[in-house]
Amino acid sequence: MSEQVITIDQAAQIMREAMRDAIKRHSLWYMIQGILMMVAGVVALIFPLFSSTAVVLMLGWLLIISGVLQGISLIGATKVPHFWLQLISVVLSIVIGFMFLRDPGGGLVALTLLLIIFFIVGGMARIVFALTIRPLRDWGWILASGLVGVLIGIYLFASLPVTAAWLLGLLFGVYLLCEGAALTYMTWNVRQDSAKPDQTA
Repeated sequence: MSEQVITIDQAAQIMREAMRDAIKRHSLWYMIQGILMMVAGVVALIFPLFSSTAVVLMLGWLLIISGVLQGISLIGATKVPHFWLQLISVVLSIVIGFMFLRDPGGGLVALTLLLIIFFIVGGMARIVFALTIRPLRDWGWILASGLVGVLIGIYLFASLPVTAAWLLGLLFGVYLLCEGAALTYMTWNVRQDSAKPDQTA
């Protein structure tokens, strides 16, 4: 029985095409997710002016909403290479969000450790996502947003024990703004390109 052998470049091209198709099919959800993440980022930057408990509650709800939106964007994308890492990021976001809501007055170190896991895993998921769709237009912005998440996670880990809830809210707001802006910009351009006649060779 003969087996068809494809090169690494051909396999990479197949994966990129699958990813492009998934983005085009769900571009509206990706764009909505990006816009809402930017709005949530602005809220996260404002809320640190309030009490520590309010910041933790705000972070909990934002994590849950962000996770749900990311989960929606994964519908129909089970065959793309980044799926399982993205799914882990979604589950972590929702679970950590509920833990924040359940015990908003809990130890700040424990909450920080949870956010460190979220930032690093979520950032890595975005990096894999960006490398998968490369050289799709604007993939570099997604890569940059993933790097921001990983760097924030590393910064928080190096800063333990964190004693200011406002700092968590501030960094989370920066993360949401970067990721939301990158996602919105990319999907906007994908929708614009898909509306044009296909000129690929």
